[in-house]
Amino acid sequence: MAEFLTDVHALRDRARSEMMDGPVTAAYGADLPRVIEMLNTALATEIVCTLRYRQHHYMAKGLNSEPVAQEFLEHSNEEQGHADLLAARIAQLGGTPDMDPARVVGRSHAEYVPAADLKQMIQENLVAERIAVATYTEMITWLGDGDPTTKRVLETILAAEEEHADDMLGFLEN
Repeated sequence: MAEFLTDVHALRDRARSEMMDGPVTAAYGADLPRVIEMLNTALATEIVCTLRYRQHHYMAKGLNSEPVAQEFLEHSNEEQGHADLLAARIAQLGGTPDMDPARVVGRSHAEYVPAADLKQMIQENLVAERIAVATYTEMITWLGDGDPTTKRVLETILAAEEEHADDMLGFLEN
């Protein structure tokens, strides 16, 4: 039977004395304030993407617009789900999810562009998804093994953003 790497009695004592730190223990290996800042930036980006997709959903017009408009709505809902995941993780780490509209646009990596026509809407959303893919990939690499839970959250979101980019590209290629 393998031995524990940590003295169990010391581990229990530390857990009791630091219980108000919640899930952040001495084993946490990332820069916590920077992780919370990074997650708030990602949160801002997801909020902007939610709103852009939603606006595009309502403004999509033309003969072939219905399937694209429905995809915009689906993506808007998924982006809101990403925002919820990020906000929950920020709170779990002891931070405050910053959803102040006055600061969201300034922190977002993506832009809010109310495009003039369906093709431009698809292009703007593809650009935003490519930004998200690059950003989440960079965040995951930076985190490394320092915060495996946050890394898993970001990997889940990254997979969806890659799918969104593929969806938008598919509309442009048709």
